[in-house]
Amino acid sequence: MRKILLSAALCLLATTALAQNGLISARDADQPVNIAADKLDIDTKTHVATYVGNVQASQGENKLRADTMKADDVAKKIYLNGKVVVVSPTSGTVTGDNGIYDLTRKLVTLSGHVVLHKQGQATMSGSLLTVNMVTGIANLGAAPVAATANTAAAPGVPGGRVTGVIIPKSAQTGGP
Repeated sequence: MRKILLSAALCLLATTALAQNGLISARDADQPVNIAADKLDIDTKTHVATYVGNVQASQGENKLRADTMKADDVAKKIYLNGKVVVVSPTSGTVTGDNGIYDLTRKLVTLSGHVVLHKQGQATMSGSLLTVNMVTGIANLGAAPVAATANTAAAPGVPGGRVTGVIIPKSAQTGGP
């Protein structure tokens, strides 16, 4: 019975962390978090819940997809790996190869082939994106980055430069 309760608590950790800490959206923080995956592995000794295979999480209108999502209760981090996609109607779409959400520092890091896209407004590309969920400050880099406890390795972008396309306001509305 104790293991069942611990397993349920680990599942709750993952969903609560997503909801309360804004990985999906602060605007929909009161909405339930729905998570679907091909498989869920729970390690009751290390307090880690790992969703494997076509992971899809949603809260309100916001959606997150990845190949795997691991919630580590001890480290207070959520790890996303493989084809990470975060879609928000207000912020747009962000994609990357890997992601780490440090719940203590409230810092989201996406690495690999990172693309930020806001329909009809802008597209930016790089290899490492960090977003402070408290301040709202985001940084996008393009240089190669070695793996750390808070960052998955990023191969860098050819030329080592962030690239982007910004659509002028007049072109967005179709006006002069």
